[in-house]
Amino acid sequence: MKAPARGPQRTDRGRPPGPPKARGGDRGGAVKPAGPPERTYAVNRRARYEYAIIETLEVGVVLTGSEIKSIRAGRCNLTEAYARYERGELWLLGAHISPYEPSRRANHDPVRPRKLLAHAREIGHLAGLAAQPGYTLIPLRLYDRNGYVKVQLGLGRGKRQYEKRETIAKRDADRDIARALRRDR
Repeated sequence: MKAPARGPQRTDRGRPPGPPKARGGDRGGAVKPAGPPERTYAVNRRARYEYAIIETLEVGVVLTGSEIKSIRAGRCNLTEAYARYERGELWLLGAHISPYEPSRRANHDPVRPRKLLAHAREIGHLAGLAAQPGYTLIPLRLYDRNGYVKVQLGLGRGKRQYEKRETIAKRDADRDIARALRRDR
């Protein structure tokens, strides 16, 4: 009869598992490996001017291969884009991703609706807020994180004309202050 298995044998006798600790210049914390930098492909600059952004959320996007290639080539535009909640799902509408020339036959429709990916609880929360009058879901930027294309979605309330003028006046004042500070150096 065989002896019962007792699990993995520890040969370190009391030391925690893992690689041996570095001596000398070690600062005590684990060094996180540097991943690929986050790359932004498109920014909807008009959205922050037209809307007061109340809340933001990072969501994934369902894309085809030719769309990914085109986005990575920088051929995308979010200016006229918005998101809508339909039958329990979020959809990105009006985003323009140009056809990828080398893929010719397997190309995509440039402005087709694209499904957005998020947790059901997040979708429900955003849908409830966006259903209120005057609120809408706007894509703020399209970027790459760890090899996946993501959209930063913002819940926005439309600004009135006088609010837009205030935004412009504040931006101009900040620019003048920064210019004066640089000149005084």
